Amino acid sequence: MVEEKIILGIDPGTTIMGFGLIKVVNKKMEFIQFNELLLQKYNDPYVKLKLIFERTIHLIDTYHPDEIAIEAPFFGKNVQSMLKLGRAQGVAMAAGLSRQIPITEYLPKKIKMAITGNGNASKEQVAKMLQSVLKLKTLPKNLDATDGLAAAVCHFYNSGRVEIGKSYSGWESFVKQNEKRIKK
Repeated sequence: MVEEKIILGIDPGTTIMGFGLIKVVNKKMEFIQFNELLLQKYNDPYVKLKLIFERTIHLIDTYHPDEIAIEAPFFGKNVQSMLKLGRAQGVAMAAGLSRQIPITEYLPKKIKMAITGNGNASKEQVAKMLQSVLKLKTLPKNLDATDGLAAAVCHFYNSGRVEIGKSYSGWESFVKQNEKRIKK
């Protein structure tokens, strides 16, 4: 019996949202596509969030992914940047949860480690490794698309392992796993 699933990987952002899709057939990866949603020209942060939600829903309705892997926000010194990034991630997650698609978050270091073997690898190193593994002819100008693809590939590499990250199968699962944070 042929086992097949599609994984959507998302690198959330309020300037550029990167995304990539892979198909897994009998435990082998096949590249579907990667791209980015460019948001620089929009000044209104709520318009950006709406566009992130709409693009994520469009990707879901077009490719019917079985799972979503999303890069978790990293902890930086700029609280405003983290807040914006968290909102972008939350909107993309809400789109997936609204379609009952399981979501798993991965820290940037975990994604880099899965792809290159080095948790401190550069975006360029991750992109080159993906190009080699997936036999991509060209790489995009902005590497946010390859970051989204990297999240999907990381999820594939970590499938079947017991501890792969925070995973949500729907709204109830999300609320249950985050009750303590929500009540604060």
